Amino acid sequence: MTDIIGTWRMISWTRESVATGEVTDAMGPDPLGYIAYHADGRMMATVFRRSRLARGDAPWSVEERAELFDSMLAYVAAYTVEPGRVVHHVEGAWNPDWEVDLSRPFAIEGDRLTISGAPGIDPSTGEEVVYRMEFRKL
Repeated sequence: MTDIIGTWRMISWTRESVATGEVTDAMGPDPLGYIAYHADGRMMATVFRRSRLARGDAPWSVEERAELFDSMLAYVAAYTVEPGRVVHHVEGAWNPDWEVDLSRPFAIEGDRLTISGAPGIDPSTGEEVVYRMEFRKL
């Protein structure tokens, strides 16, 4: 499927708790993120919370570095497309737990890409969640 090829800017990213049904923003409102699919079968994804720590005069503390880690996501992968699903074969990630095959249901309508319906574990809380990500093609 060639419709997925290109660079997509994140519009929103929500997470629904499997246990409670509560829906929250995964990286706060208005996250800064992109996902890019290339014709050679490679992809990359990067997302940042907009309200990240600002750099001060002192070196980052261990706690501040942990907060920065928890306020982002980044990985590189090969990908394969199946009917209604894209599989990211993650080779390197900000969190080594994500270096697995990530199977993601998706839909494209016009210039919108929605990836949703795949349960996963929130890396910062350990909670089982279902993510929904929306992107607009650049």
